[in-house]
Amino acid sequence: MKNITRRAALQIIGAAPVAAAMVWTPAEAEQAHHDAQAARTAAAKTAKAFKPKFFSAHEYATVGMLVDLIIPKDERSGSATDAGVPEFMDFMMIDQPLRQVTMRGGLAIIDRLCEERYDKRFTALTDSERRAILDEVAYASNPDPGLRHHIVFFNSFRDLTASGFWTTKMGIEDLQYQGNVFVDEWNGCPDAALKKLGVRYE
Repeated sequence: MKNITRRAALQIIGAAPVAAAMVWTPAEAEQAHHDAQAARTAAAKTAKAFKPKFFSAHEYATVGMLVDLIIPKDERSGSATDAGVPEFMDFMMIDQPLRQVTMRGGLAIIDRLCEERYDKRFTALTDSERRAILDEVAYASNPDPGLRHHIVFFNSFRDLTASGFWTTKMGIEDLQYQGNVFVDEWNGCPDAALKKLGVRYE
């Protein structure tokens, strides 16, 4: 990946529609979470780092930095890596050629953009340089046609990051989701909420 040209990177990611390649079923996501958690537990027991099955070491490091910029640690919960999102992504890629091409090509064009801007790959950039790169690719409103593939990839990557995080125990707690709890008495929607919505009980 280090010497990949811009044209080659664009050909890789252009080989399959990015949005379609990043779609998965709930069953696939659940299985990926299960496999990722099992792998994390096994690695912890042996005091060894998780070894990805799909990503190269450099790709995996890039994924870790990207997901933590998307969902950093804050006062309410841990970061995307704390929740196991990189492991989740690694298991999502296994045996999925279309997704593999899209993910590998997408990471390659992000690295290529970094080399064009700073003569370094994403993992070698400073924090401010990484954020500057993401400012370029994070918004579909960016008018630069040369960044169209980058933007489409990053938006799909961000969606996968969010799905990986907010379907974990940590992510659900971060949402402060109150569902699946038995309520012995229901008094209806609060008056303030009804008023805000402009509706009322008849």
